[in-house]
Amino acid sequence: MKLLLTFLLTGILISLQAQTKADSIKLIQQSVNLLDLDFTDAEADSMIGSINGNFQLYKAMHRTLPTNDIQFPFAFNPAPAGMKIPKKQYKIYWDVPLKTELPANKNELAFYSIPQLASLIMNKKISSVELTKFFIARLKKWDDTLECVITLTEELAMKQAKKADDELKAGIYRGPLHGIPYGLKDLFAVKGYKTTWGTTPYMDQVLDVDSYVYTELKNNGAVLCAKLSLGALAYNNKWFGGETKNPWNLLQGSSGSSAGSAASVTAGLLPFAIGTETLGSIVSPSTRCGATGLRPTFGTVSRYGAMVLCWSLDKVGPICRSAEDAAIVYAAINGTDGNDPSAIKHAFNYSGKTDWSKIRIAYAENYFKRLPKEADEWKVLEVYKSLGAKLKPVVFPDTSLYPVNYISLILNAESAAAFDELTRTNRDDLIERQDKAFWPNSFRAARTIPAVEYINANRYRSQLCKGFNDFMKNYDIVIVPSFAGRQLAMTNLTGNPVVCMPIGFNKDGTPTSITLVGNLYDESHYLSSS
Repeated sequence: MKLLLTFLLTGILISLQAQTKADSIKLIQQSVNLLDLDFTDAEADSMIGSINGNFQLYKAMHRTLPTNDIQFPFAFNPAPAGMKIPKKQYKIYWDVPLKTELPANKNELAFYSIPQLASLIMNKKISSVELTKFFIARLKKWDDTLECVITLTEELAMKQAKKADDELKAGIYRGPLHGIPYGLKDLFAVKGYKTTWGTTPYMDQVLDVDSYVYTELKNNGAVLCAKLSLGALAYNNKWFGGETKNPWNLLQGSSGSSAGSAASVTAGLLPFAIGTETLGSIVSPSTRCGATGLRPTFGTVSRYGAMVLCWSLDKVGPICRSAEDAAIVYAAINGTDGNDPSAIKHAFNYSGKTDWSKIRIAYAENYFKRLPKEADEWKVLEVYKSLGAKLKPVVFPDTSLYPVNYISLILNAESAAAFDELTRTNRDDLIERQDKAFWPNSFRAARTIPAVEYINANRYRSQLCKGFNDFMKNYDIVIVPSFAGRQLAMTNLTGNPVVCMPIGFNKDGTPTSITLVGNLYDESHYLSSS
């Protein structure tokens, strides 16, 4: 077994040098058996020279180690062949109330919607400086409890808030995010501030770039108050400073990896925050904490300046208190700066209005049947019916379209490549968790995934994208319980957008959620119906 592991993890050259040709042939045959292959003696013998040649290439490549920001040149495109991406953008008229008043109890401001806060600022009933001081004070007061802030950007926030106020006095208004405080998941770079990725090996890292998302929010007048916690390298909720808590139950973690984003918004420490998702990192903490999380269509928000976990799966989206708030933030960040090969700009023509008699809504009957009749998810269907919507029961096609859970091959292979330097320098020993289920071991084990299997998993993924698009084109929305079946993995692979919303509470007092699945590039449609 020792020789076999040597072959798999460090290359066959080291093992073959100390053995006879017969032993080498046997070693190759044993090794490829783990890859579900069977080679004859002659076939294995023929491989020896190629394997040794490849090993020399590996060693030459490893003279320099790739940093996380080096691009992967093969961009994933979720759109099936022939799909036209909507490009014609109309002006969006946001429903900002004209007569929002300051509450008698100022603490109630913590739970105002973005349009309500925008109304107060636009009508000069509160300044951005005052509002920013209010939220920074809440961050300082409650962070020790929730462990959701990695870096408080107070000095920057006050400068941005003052600029917002000065512009408003000069007649410049940038829209509903003008002067509104927010937080960034701490895998987005901001010049002059640490970008820690939530883990000890990078806890003092300062990147000399401004991420696309930060730049776009700044251009819309938003005020960055904090860089928020994420589980180490975007996994779960444990980071070098502690474990981010669920505001509804402080004995429970907030889930991850957008842990601080969901916890801070739910606790009223910030009006909105930005998260990311590779496989559940917006949906899961939004469910746990009771926030509204938008995971938009893959590639519709540039990831420039953000930590790479998985080039073909990483997505950026807002975590807010409502679908309308999410729409406002998404309108600001949707697009590209040309620095992310997978990113595009598409039309987002949100109206906030829905003709319930015309919208095509389905629900995953095969998932709902597994729930008790008193479950909150069933009540969601009744709400839609009461609005005049007609709901069609459908079988969510997870077993037919996605019989093998190959997302793990894709995610593990890409993430191991993204953090090759971390593994090879052994700095992965500094990561907060060292159990078998966490990144250090996953990165090492991924070395055994053959390139052929990774490529073929992506070929099957293309079939899934086409099949799921054929299924979805019959509906505008498909309602699913948030963690039922394989739909979370499927929709992350296909790049379809989802919005996850709170719908009630469990018996233990923690939130429950529902997820709406939409068509590619159709965020405006299903957010208006959320």
